[in-house]
Amino acid sequence: MGQVARGRVRKAFGAWDRTLFGHVAGRSWPAAEPVLPRLSRSADHGLLWFGFAAGMWAFGGPKGRRAAVRGVTSLALASVTVNTLAKSAVRRQRPLIDTVPLVRRLPHQPFTTSFPSGHSASAAAFTAGVALESPGWGAAVLPVAASVAFSRVYTGVHYPSDVLVGAGLGVGAAYAVRGLAPTRDLVATPARPRVELPARPDGDGLVVVVNPSSGAQSQLMDPVRQLRTLLPRAEVVLYEEKAGSLPEVLEVAAAEAAARGGVLGVCGGDGTVNAAVAPALRHRVPLLVVPGGTFNHFSVDLGTDTIAEACAALAEGHAVRADVGRITGESGEEPAYFLNTFSLGVYPELVRLRERWSPRIGGPVASLLGVAHVLRTSRPLRAVVNGRPTSMWLLFAGNGAYRSVGLAPLRRHDLADGMLDVRIARGGRFARTRLLATALAGGLARTRLHAAARPTSLRVTGLPEGTHMAYDGEVVPAPRSLRLDKLPEALTVYRPFTD
Repeated sequence: MGQVARGRVRKAFGAWDRTLFGHVAGRSWPAAEPVLPRLSRSADHGLLWFGFAAGMWAFGGPKGRRAAVRGVTSLALASVTVNTLAKSAVRRQRPLIDTVPLVRRLPHQPFTTSFPSGHSASAAAFTAGVALESPGWGAAVLPVAASVAFSRVYTGVHYPSDVLVGAGLGVGAAYAVRGLAPTRDLVATPARPRVELPARPDGDGLVVVVNPSSGAQSQLMDPVRQLRTLLPRAEVVLYEEKAGSLPEVLEVAAAEAAARGGVLGVCGGDGTVNAAVAPALRHRVPLLVVPGGTFNHFSVDLGTDTIAEACAALAEGHAVRADVGRITGESGEEPAYFLNTFSLGVYPELVRLRERWSPRIGGPVASLLGVAHVLRTSRPLRAVVNGRPTSMWLLFAGNGAYRSVGLAPLRRHDLADGMLDVRIARGGRFARTRLLATALAGGLARTRLHAAARPTSLRVTGLPEGTHMAYDGEVVPAPRSLRLDKLPEALTVYRPFTD
């Protein structure tokens, strides 16, 4: 297309844009006048969407929390793209608002350039991000997002094309985030090796322990009611501290399940599920994991998001075998087990701070403050890893290979791959600053400060007195020397059937 032709197209498009803007400005919209300007202002700086995200986090369950995180992350990427790149590349003036009634105009007119619309980009990015994770929540947010986008033309601060392009950039940002961190539908749930067990549609033979204190909020009666409704013949045990420690209660429940030729069930977060591993292995009973905590990492990797899905897996007899990570001290103590992750260094301290502060200020804020505190005050940990003296900020070992963005593990493809996913963030000159900068640039795999391997075992010796270790979210004192290895396919656990 020649320069003259391109000029004609731009002129025609500009005329269409101004004409459509004039139609919106000149038309009477009585029902919208008290609503749309306020709605437009509420979306300033993303506040409206942060409010939606907070509600989804509080009331949406695991899927709602994942959707909230994905929506906010998509919004952040769209905002950076629009405000730092797009607006500076196309310096379009705002529309003349002479034809827009005074009642519609915003109290403070924007001073940035018009193209594209940042509000529309944020609205579309948040909504698309949420919908990619949870179509139901996406459908709930969509009418509000569309109204915010339209309000930018209605109040006279954007041309229609500003809104359309901004929305397109927002949707693109959501898909870019999905490219880095795939949604559940793009990552197959672990499917091998399958085990066919007797179907227990009424829960016959199941002894399930419910920990009501798991997670950021109390999980008291709702899981108990659901379990008794869906599995009427199951024995549901509500854990209370006065009845003994949680491992003791789970030990008794596992013995009872074994005597019935049945199943040990556990409802709680990752720490509660971890406490059930040793009893299940000792009594050789399959495990039913019922999500009841804040994050439920193991349950999510199984593909079990809800209590109903866990009960359906039991009712249909679908299960898999999963590896179990083992931590063995070299002083003869009983081994500990982990289903998700093990770590040394700064992460155990972060977990301790989060657990201490979250009852007062909430989990997300406690995590952010904990990260700031750890980065400011911590020092590298010195130990000997597989015979090599090492200074490190963090040693991470996953029970199976994790899909990742930089150093952060996201999700496992396979729960029975026989491997430990080991990652070490080394210390050194300016290591803290260099690691943070490299992580933000997505290049941890290419820096000497980060080492990664997938062995079947790992030996760590020479740990300083007072060192703590974290596994599956629990923090305990670490032995001076320890060995990590795997029990391949040691645990039989129920999970929903997938092709």
